[in-house]
Amino acid sequence: MTYDYDIIVIGAGSGGLNIAGFMNTIKLKVLMIEKHLVGGDCLNYGCVPSKALISLAHTVGYARKAGQLGLKMQGTVDMKKVAETIQARQEKIRVHENPDYFRGKGINVEIGSPRFLSKKTIVINNKECKARRTVIATGSRPAIPPIEGIEKVDYFSNETIFANKELPGTLLVIGAGPIGIEMAQAYQRLGSRVIVVDLADRILPREDEDISESLLNVLQTEGIEFRLGFKPVRFVDKNHLILAPLKRDKSADAEEQTITFDRVLVAVGRKLNIEGLDLDKAGIEVKNNKILVDKYLRTTNKRVYCCGDAAGDFLFTHWAEYQAALVIKNLLSPFRKAVNRSLIAWVTYTDPEVASFGLRPQELQQKGISFKTITVPVKEVDRAICEGIEDGILKVHLAKGKIMGGTLMVKNAGELVGELVSFMTLKIPFSRLYNRVYPYPTMARIHRKAVQKYLGEKLTPRTIGILNKLYKLQMASAT
Repeated sequence: MTYDYDIIVIGAGSGGLNIAGFMNTIKLKVLMIEKHLVGGDCLNYGCVPSKALISLAHTVGYARKAGQLGLKMQGTVDMKKVAETIQARQEKIRVHENPDYFRGKGINVEIGSPRFLSKKTIVINNKECKARRTVIATGSRPAIPPIEGIEKVDYFSNETIFANKELPGTLLVIGAGPIGIEMAQAYQRLGSRVIVVDLADRILPREDEDISESLLNVLQTEGIEFRLGFKPVRFVDKNHLILAPLKRDKSADAEEQTITFDRVLVAVGRKLNIEGLDLDKAGIEVKNNKILVDKYLRTTNKRVYCCGDAAGDFLFTHWAEYQAALVIKNLLSPFRKAVNRSLIAWVTYTDPEVASFGLRPQELQQKGISFKTITVPVKEVDRAICEGIEDGILKVHLAKGKIMGGTLMVKNAGELVGELVSFMTLKIPFSRLYNRVYPYPTMARIHRKAVQKYLGEKLTPRTIGILNKLYKLQMASAT
């Protein structure tokens, strides 16, 4: 059979770009198809613009804190300038993430909506293309909840909020997950009154409960209001939402409430972009709106792989990169490599940040793994004392002396946990951290405190007795 391409990659987000780029580097003929914008959600609506906004909001927040030293800041934030700055930072990356750039590298790029005609054939822009292998990396989009009356509201999602040019007096955030919480803090610091609503009784429900509670306290101190354990029932009009408590009792909080707002951000989750591909014609099975993939990221059509958000696992850019590398290995080597979900790490970019990695306690318990948790409050670290930081915590989960997972809440946590993630990935004994010299005073010394605590717990009365006798024998022989 004659093939038009060695590989077709559907989707030009993080996963698709990594696969298409590498396959092109080794001189294979590549077709990359993107329905909307090259760069995917991360560049256009996610990681890049959100972190740009958060950075600007933090600057405003720090300036406001300067009032504690007698300085005064006046005026309001110009959201037009905020939006322009976000776009300018995106464009710096878009210079090397656009169709013409990749065409210049030798990759064939088509913009449009592809669909399968058969197990080997795809049609795009009225052209039929056959490939030896195909990768689906179509990403995801914001899920919109079926709240009565939502059609009356001009709501934000992550696809629209970064182009916003007007600061709302009151911003209602529906969803207390990472996106909702990050944007809530950013807009509070920019000058909005922010109210967060969620069905769950705590924020960041995926995170450790102590971390969740500690961050909630920080956000409330900044002035963010929360309605946790409440269900959005009905939008009365474009400025009013009725909430109902999930748990009804005799308290005032158990009554229905009406929230008045200027704008709404909907941040309740993601929906996979797999519609319109005619997957059934390619023999690709879908269950519960997810493409079925095996541990090697192959679909039920073994000629077609799936990676990134479309694979329905962790919806993170860096996880898409990891899966892309796995797909490349499995396409090039007869010795296939399976996905290792225990290597995941993620960061919520609030201030302070929350960085988590590896397996959580409940996952370790489900696997029947015996473990212990080392806990260190951030306020015990001298650098934290110098900076006046009271909130934050490090938890490291250990099994047989090796890191299985953990979480850290502190400023720049995403950068700090890299060392722990490396030890976990390489399966290096946790005790080996004790051999490292940590500059003083750095926040990373929280790792040293954790390993000191771990080693200290090994000093049982019996161990102490043995060490005592060893010292005395050594001294006796020395004289």
